[in-house]
Amino acid sequence: MVLFRRLLGDVLRERRMQRGMTLRQVSAEARVSLGYISEIERGQKEASSELLASLCSALDVPLSDVLRDVSSAVAVEEAALAPIPITVSKVAARRGAGEVVASAA
Repeated sequence: MVLFRRLLGDVLRERRMQRGMTLRQVSAEARVSLGYISEIERGQKEASSELLASLCSALDVPLSDVLRDVSSAVAVEEAALAPIPITVSKVAARRGAGEVVASAA
C-alpha cells in the first residue's frame, strides 16, 4: 500500500535539504514546532493543507511543485506494486526458450 504521508515527508525533507535548511530554520520560518515537522518528514503525521502551505512558503517552493513530486512518487510506487499478468504468449515464449514452466494443474 502506498502511504501518501510518507512520500510527502520524503519530498519535503528532500526540498529542505536542497535548500540547505535545518528543521529548526523551517520551524521558525513556518511557525510550526520542530518536532511536528520532523514527524511529518518521517511520514508519521498527516499535514493539513494550511500546514503544508506554511511549510512550502518556508521552503520557498510552490505547493504545486511539492504535490507534483509526491504524485510522481506515488505513480512509481503503484507501478512497482502492480501485479504483472502472465499471458499465454509469455508462457509459450519461455517454453520455446527451453525454460521449464510449472503448471498449476
